[in-house]
Amino acid sequence: MPLQTDVLVIGCGIAGATAALRLSQDTQRQVTVVTRAREAEESNTFYAQGGIVTRGEEDSADLLVRDILAAGAGLSLASAVRILAEEGPKLVDEVLLKIAGVSFDRKADGQLSYGMEAAHSSARILHVGDATGKAIIQALVAALRQRPNVHIVASATAVDLITSPHHATDPMAVYRPIACHGAYVYEPFNRAVHRYLAGTTILATGGLGRVYRHTTNPVGSRGDGLAMAYRAGARVINAEYVQFHPTALAVPGGEGFLITEAVRGEGGKLRTPDGRAFMKEYAPEWQDLAPRDVVARAIHREMVENDYDHVLLDIHSVLPPGRIKERFPTIYERCLELGIDITRQPIPVVPAAHYFCGGVWADEWGRTGIPNLYAVGEVACTGVHGANRLASTSLLDGLVWGDRAARDIASCDPQPIVDPEAVPHWEEEGLEEEADPALIWRDMRTIQHTMWNYVGLARSGRRLERALHDLIHLKQEIEDFYRRTKLNDALIGLRQAVQAAIIVAVAAQHNRRSRGCHYRDDTKGTAAI
Repeated sequence: MPLQTDVLVIGCGIAGATAALRLSQDTQRQVTVVTRAREAEESNTFYAQGGIVTRGEEDSADLLVRDILAAGAGLSLASAVRILAEEGPKLVDEVLLKIAGVSFDRKADGQLSYGMEAAHSSARILHVGDATGKAIIQALVAALRQRPNVHIVASATAVDLITSPHHATDPMAVYRPIACHGAYVYEPFNRAVHRYLAGTTILATGGLGRVYRHTTNPVGSRGDGLAMAYRAGARVINAEYVQFHPTALAVPGGEGFLITEAVRGEGGKLRTPDGRAFMKEYAPEWQDLAPRDVVARAIHREMVENDYDHVLLDIHSVLPPGRIKERFPTIYERCLELGIDITRQPIPVVPAAHYFCGGVWADEWGRTGIPNLYAVGEVACTGVHGANRLASTSLLDGLVWGDRAARDIASCDPQPIVDPEAVPHWEEEGLEEEADPALIWRDMRTIQHTMWNYVGLARSGRRLERALHDLIHLKQEIEDFYRRTKLNDALIGLRQAVQAAIIVAVAAQHNRRSRGCHYRDDTKGTAAI
């Protein structure tokens, strides 16, 4: 028998966990949360070292709106930004502080400590050391585990959304409008794909950084939700806007480890290997606190033009050792493990794919164009981030739209769960070939290198044409491999990754104007350095 649930949440980062928590609080509906990770806490949220935006002591919603719109390079949707700025701080207090009990950093007098980060005009960022996301998601999942109407399924990978009429046993269903009825989910312990049928489905699968060679994202960020929604017929927008974090660790064994923007917020300086501070040449007003796209491209240009393997981030000459250890304990310990004492040495860094500003189109309540399907968090595009995300707004985005989707779902009568007889079982008969891990690894590496070299920080028509030629050919081979091979998580992820990569490359090819984190070096635009 298939699993049946009122609401299926795919993904358990801050957006998915918030949606599930709020639904379990406000309704008696059965909520099932599915995550491909072994531990429910494992997600992009877990690795978010930076903080979460709220309202600082000398701050206002209007100031936050202004800063988000400026960072978004003219492409942010003002109404969505206003929602974030107005509702976000209240939810930080109500959900994260009061319900989940997150222990944000405080001053000696017990008041919350607000930090400053790049392109913000006010100190408004809450932190838990340099492991804010970890503290948040651990608290949210702990709260979820106390809710009797929430069922968390770990180590389970969504393969495809179940939609009518595409997945229907009745041939006459072709005349009915498209609708989502849950997902096919692969469970590795019995190596089978099961039907998870739901009245409402919430996509909260995160981003796609793992389609790039250098990324700060964990292994599950392969674009799974984007690819599934795209195949189901959902609208995808702004896919060319992939934000690269300027500072990922660049030492053997530490690739992809994020060096939070808060290091520069505390006064850290970017320098070339010979010690030259270079950001004043690219962004005289903001210098090291310029928006991420500007900083990332500046580093990239310095590396390319001077044949550097990395640049340096200097915090040791700005803060005393004790303050560095107190403020950045995770970074200090991780770098020390790799032979870098950040209280005495600069940190070698390179840019890395970090955040997907585009995604599945979702309205102000998280509703997609497919009935019964919501999208929240990084997989969704509500318009908040425009062409470039403002630092530390991603966690707030997930919190706000997780809450909004839950409220919208709770405001309506429960959607009926489709009759199991109307949905076909997953077909696996005749599949005898085992997935070859060497082939999967090589194909994934091909995707990552193609995206890094041709659809990365600096793009051109010729590079994008080459990328699409290679990716489309590879997709055909992967689809053939997929249809004759027994499934596992890696093969599912490979299929999702190549589709997500093509979506990004096509969008980048169609948009010839540089803006925000989409930079074309073969055309004139607004964002050239």
